Amino acid sequence: MKQALAQALEARGYDTLTPVQEAVLNPDLSGRDLLVSAQTGSGKTLGFGLAIAPTLLGEAESFPPAGAPLALVIAPTRELAMQVKRELAWLYAGAGAVLASTVGGMDMRDERRTLDRGAHVVVATPGRLRDHITRGSIDLSSLRAVVLDEADEMLDLGFREDLEFILGQSPEDRQTLLFSATVPAAIAKLAQSYQRDAARVATVTGERQHADIEYQAVSVGPRDAENAIINVLRFHESPNAIVFCNTRAMVNRLTTRLSNRGFPVVALSGELSQAERTHALQAMRDGRARVCVATDVAARGIDLPNLDLVIHAELPTGSDTLLHRSGRTGRAGRKGVSVLIVPPAARTKANRLLGWAKLSAEWMPAPSADAVLEKDRERMMADLGQAEPMTESEAPAVAALTGAFAPEQLAAAYLRVLADRRSAPEDLAPVDPKAAPEKRADFGPSRWFTVDAGRATGMDARRLLPVLCKAGGLTRDDIGAIRLRDGESFFQIREGAAEGFLQRLGPDMRVEDMTVRPSDGPPAGSKPEGRFAAKSSGKPAGKPAGKRPARRDDEAPPPSKWIDTPADTAPRPAKKPRHKPRAPERPEGVVEPFRKPKGKKPAKGPGKAKFGGVKPGKGKPGKG
Repeated sequence: MKQALAQALEARGYDTLTPVQEAVLNPDLSGRDLLVSAQTGSGKTLGFGLAIAPTLLGEAESFPPAGAPLALVIAPTRELAMQVKRELAWLYAGAGAVLASTVGGMDMRDERRTLDRGAHVVVATPGRLRDHITRGSIDLSSLRAVVLDEADEMLDLGFREDLEFILGQSPEDRQTLLFSATVPAAIAKLAQSYQRDAARVATVTGERQHADIEYQAVSVGPRDAENAIINVLRFHESPNAIVFCNTRAMVNRLTTRLSNRGFPVVALSGELSQAERTHALQAMRDGRARVCVATDVAARGIDLPNLDLVIHAELPTGSDTLLHRSGRTGRAGRKGVSVLIVPPAARTKANRLLGWAKLSAEWMPAPSADAVLEKDRERMMADLGQAEPMTESEAPAVAALTGAFAPEQLAAAYLRVLADRRSAPEDLAPVDPKAAPEKRADFGPSRWFTVDAGRATGMDARRLLPVLCKAGGLTRDDIGAIRLRDGESFFQIREGAAEGFLQRLGPDMRVEDMTVRPSDGPPAGSKPEGRFAAKSSGKPAGKPAGKRPARRDDEAPPPSKWIDTPADTAPRPAKKPRHKPRAPERPEGVVEPFRKPKGKKPAKGPGKAKFGGVKPGKGKPGKG
């Protein structure tokens, strides 16, 4: 390792390296192309900074005067690119490196002037870097190394064409490093096309992923998701927390809700300008904000100090996104908590995501209001136990307070001051995370009826149900299964409500324009279509799901439209002629009177003849 880099690591307190950093510093891999897969938060940025140093410096200990860039580092988002630039700046500071960045959202003219002055390392996003290459404002002829950070995410975001263009414009003898959390087929294909004899480095072992992250799946009621997020934030009181949402609209909604509840919160989404996003992250770093509500793309690759809590307000769309979200915490040996907010309808999806990601989570209810308040008391007692002794300057004020007020009054005032600084927890509906989904209860004793309207007249269960409720004085719970036929419909009424239903109908037994009759039961071979209907098979209504039942031996085969009609049946009707029959020929000597041609009126204008639009000697009548 170069002396300047070793001193930079020592100054930053790095006494040991992470597995990925040790792997890329293997002397056997020096100068080679690398395809590296490592977990998020494993120190990949510092790893590739150390890996390309021998290629950039050669035998020297410091960089020569800045000119055309020697290295490119490409990242998927602006935040990650700026973070990489900060990391490489302190790592290469002792070697005299000049760094530049080209990212979307910044002034392109300032970036061009910076590139003209020269830089050793350029950190860029794919789209903006391609713009500079196309406009000729960056010279890639001196490149010695290219690094693709979070390569899988760049492909997911649609940067494949930009990456292929950039790599195609770079010198072929460069060193190319691909760093990615996962290596899907698309990454392997990109490596095969643009790397030379790349060495595969995998530091992801068969052990549980994100071993420093505690996963919690929090079961909440259907309408308690946002209240549960408030209680989770209050329960943990993390110095920094990220709440992930799937859409910008949800980010705006949740940011407003948390801000109204007194949380120091910032938003991070794609609709913000680069300056707004930079200010939001800076507020998190300097402590002015403690909660960041963000979408996946906006928060990709950001690294915040003291980030101990990640909350998935909405479940991610895939297991990779789950890992990348959770990887914002538990970095560089720190512990973290990743909380999934799971309403009843999303429980199956949550289990599926955890299974795909090979993660195990502890299922639990959301922290109740009492649990949050008890946690506040524990933190208060711990803080008081670690308080510094009273100073001389504080002694007069303490003596005045203790002399004027009882200890109980002082303690109550202290508790109220603490309560004013925090948002009150929410009262949540009780949810048992281990309880199985409720099974539908049996309908019980019932009576069946039928009406003389079915599919042929446009009847369906959604139309029939409110009609029966209104005319018969029923509720939805009084009506069970509804089964439709072409000419009639069957429905089930609870035994206790059947007599009242008949009394409301009267002797005519009429519901709107339909006649109701008692039935012995549902039609044979039917399936329910109402409240107790089974899941749809995806086939058209009226057709039985599954395979066609086998035909009995004594059952005649169905008629085929390809079999000719037997001789003893009625003959087929004669087909209509395709063309009109010709008019009978006129007898000789009979002249047909002139008739004006039918159809469109002939266009008037120069060159158009009269009398039916026929030019002398040309065309047919009416075709002029």
